[in-house]
Amino acid sequence: MGQYFRLAAAAVAAALLASCTTTPSPKSQVAKAEPVSHEVPYLWTVGNAPQAHKDLVATFGRVGLAPGEYLWATAIPKDGDTRIVIDRLTQMAYVYRGEALVGAATVSTATRGRITPLGFWSVLEKRPFYRSKKYENAPMPFMQRIDSYGIALHGGKNPGYPASHGCIRLPMKFAEKLYGLTKVGSKVVIEG
Repeated sequence: MGQYFRLAAAAVAAALLASCTTTPSPKSQVAKAEPVSHEVPYLWTVGNAPQAHKDLVATFGRVGLAPGEYLWATAIPKDGDTRIVIDRLTQMAYVYRGEALVGAATVSTATRGRITPLGFWSVLEKRPFYRSKKYENAPMPFMQRIDSYGIALHGGKNPGYPASHGCIRLPMKFAEKLYGLTKVGSKVVIEG
């Protein structure tokens, strides 16, 4: 009987060894990597900011801009409304005339603890030079106010990261060009 158990144990051991191999069986497969998403993780967007970035690449051949840098088209269409897209996440502004992207710039939106509000807005007031009533008479050149609280687009320091009290700071020359292209009622969408 001892010999029977030894033979049975040897058979089981041989079977186990035979099943162990260093090469994968034909049925095993290497797990496929999941595709990596290159989409930016917006808190809120209706697609204007991602499309504006695509338009930047198509129109100007640029993927991004350095802090304080802007681009402006050499020819602006005469027809069509002016529309502004602000991307808080990438700190960029895009300006359209009709369906044509005519300008892009880096911006500086609200620093931590402050708010640059998301949503759909319109230019409510324009002044070529204005001073803040809330923040120590701070200059706001080429000011375009978009809400009753005092949030505005204007020229100012543009360090490449959120640093304002809530306004959208633009490179000075870009702010001047934008001011000349908009009117009270021009649409502004802020995504991010």
